[in-house]
Amino acid sequence: MDLATFSQYLLNQPLLALALVSMIAVLIGSMLRHLSPLLAGTVRGLGNLGLFAALLLTIMQVMRIGQGADFSLPQLGMPVQEVSGRETRVPLARDGHFWISARVNGVQQRFLVDTGATLTAISPELAESAGLEPQPLRQPVLLRTANGTVPAQVVTIGELRLGNVVARDLDAVVAPGMAGTSVLGMNFLSRLASWRVELGTLILVPHRPQPERPADS
Repeated sequence: MDLATFSQYLLNQPLLALALVSMIAVLIGSMLRHLSPLLAGTVRGLGNLGLFAALLLTIMQVMRIGQGADFSLPQLGMPVQEVSGRETRVPLARDGHFWISARVNGVQQRFLVDTGATLTAISPELAESAGLEPQPLRQPVLLRTANGTVPAQVVTIGELRLGNVVARDLDAVVAPGMAGTSVLGMNFLSRLASWRVELGTLILVPHRPQPERPADS
């Protein structure tokens, strides 16, 4: 691996880069201890602080979203969802899946509801249209899909709205190969007051129902 390739790799792995720079700082601090104890202590302290920050950020990311999600991506039609009182009701589609129509930062998108997916996953096209940018210090995650394991960047959706349900600051991964379709995972469903399936209908009950917008229907 040449220097340019290695540098590009580190740019895509910010926590690894932080840890590597911190270890180098600790090493340099140890080498300077005979020349300038004060400078050596300062450099080592900064290196140790960087290592602690890298460890803390890694732990926070693992606790927040986990490291894998499983889903498949059928590409068939979607019935119309409706709001009834406090509930948003989504009929089972002919393909045997629940599909919803939602807005991500105001951009319309259809989602496959997948209770087996840990994370919500969106297409690169939707991420671009909704203005979603990966956060610099968040490691890419590995997604186990029907087509194998692929890396994906983590983004935070400012607002995801469907029916009378609104989720804000929702983590999602931008998964390659998902043009036209996205997956709504358990990190969204776990925010609801409750959700259930009755007679072929998925029923979503939010903690605080929001007024439905016509475009969400």
